[in-house]
Amino acid sequence: MLKAPPDAAAGACPSGGGGIVMATADWLVNWARRSSLWSMTFGIACCAIEMMAAAAARYDWDRFGIIPRGSPRQSDLMIVAGTVTAKMAPVVRRLYDQMAEPKYVLAMGACTIGGGPYARHGYHVVKGVNRILPVDVYIPGCPPRPEALLEGILTLQRKIQATRGTLKGTLLNP
Repeated sequence: MLKAPPDAAAGACPSGGGGIVMATADWLVNWARRSSLWSMTFGIACCAIEMMAAAAARYDWDRFGIIPRGSPRQSDLMIVAGTVTAKMAPVVRRLYDQMAEPKYVLAMGACTIGGGPYARHGYHVVKGVNRILPVDVYIPGCPPRPEALLEGILTLQRKIQATRGTLKGTLLNP
């Protein structure tokens, strides 16, 4: 059952009964966006193994609304996992630019967040994917456990739900 937030300041006021729920259009759009994230996984190194484990039956990220897609044009979430090299950086950026709006990025693992053990002596390693993409959630670890990835996804979903002004400049809210 869909529950609107009890926060009257947010513009939502749940009714007293009868199965009717009242909420703002922003809240409903954000609820739909956070409940059906279409992910494009960009697994480059060992963190990709943990990402595959999170998608498998034991952890089953489908129950959180994550649907893996093969094309960036069908995705609104990019999960970058592993070492991003200088040669790979333009490709990652091009894939990000092809994604649908609104788009979100999860940086998974020490190599993605800051270059990892290769950052100090490797001239070829990008020292943080945030230098080429705007990152929404960082998931630290080497490699992070599947539970950490799921917590990162839940953190992103809370961030999406808290977004205000989602419909600003649209037909619903000119």
